[in-house]
Amino acid sequence: MSITQINPLEALSQALAEDMAAVNTLIRQRMASENAPRIPEVTAHLIEAGGKRIRPMMTLAAARLCGYRGDAHVKLAATVEFIHTATLLHDDVVDESAQRRGRPTANLLWDNKSSVLVGDYLFARAFQLMVEPGNLRALTILSNAAAVIAEGEVLQLTAAQNIATTEDTYFKVIRGKTAALFSAATQVGPVIAGAEESQVQALFDYGDALGICFQIVDDFLDYGGAGDGLGKNLGDDFREGKLTLPVIRAIAAADTTERAFWERTIGKGQQVEGDLDHAMSILARHGTLDSTRQAALDWAARAKSALQALPAHPLRDLLADLADFVVKRVN
Repeated sequence: MSITQINPLEALSQALAEDMAAVNTLIRQRMASENAPRIPEVTAHLIEAGGKRIRPMMTLAAARLCGYRGDAHVKLAATVEFIHTATLLHDDVVDESAQRRGRPTANLLWDNKSSVLVGDYLFARAFQLMVEPGNLRALTILSNAAAVIAEGEVLQLTAAQNIATTEDTYFKVIRGKTAALFSAATQVGPVIAGAEESQVQALFDYGDALGICFQIVDDFLDYGGAGDGLGKNLGDDFREGKLTLPVIRAIAAADTTERAFWERTIGKGQQVEGDLDHAMSILARHGTLDSTRQAALDWAARAKSALQALPAHPLRDLLADLADFVVKRVN
């Protein structure tokens, strides 16, 4: 039986088991603090909560795919996970979230101050780690990604509840807040391996497309799923007034009555019982869930297409399977 017949994330984890064990050990070492015990408490609550570690696995896979035989990719993979975890801590404060991965958020268990400051600590740890391999280009890629992520979050904040938000702005937001770390994770792998520029670009393109696909799928599932059992329920984005792709496309096609509905429920945040059902009926009327599903499939196809510039390798096949796995939830 082919390894790709099992869950592609599990298959990738199996293929990278030794490297991932090293990454996890390094993460536990670097999240420690002798002087502030709350730091490892808060960090462990999130890092040990069963996250898929998809981003660090992408760094490891990209490096190995390009023939890397050293150990610097382990430090870069841990860097990627620290950046991701720091953004989650900050996001939960900004969004006033109560659950993450089916568990109470750190800001709920401790407080907002602890979440923000521990997130800052993890960013600092990430920068310490990314310097250690001594590769200036890898440092540039990851530090730029950290800045772009913050920029995307601020853009999302300023666009929130503004029903004039366009698809162009939406894609700028998700390229910043989600795709930037995916593409950085895959790009530093070939960079640390000293790969040809065509391979560096191919893996950047793969990560960028997969990150965009990942976020579109998440946005689709808020209206087209049934809750994921991990703290995200049907309609969470609607209740929080988030302008996601299905809604942006519905607003673009809205008549006067529908536009007034979106202005009240999203723009002003004035929601009453039955509004989510009505929103779903509007999305269905304009086919925006179907078009959002197709957008996710198109971006998955772009991610797989980018991999064709890379040499044949079992890890290349697993990365292609991963793109299929991401969109499987919308089929």
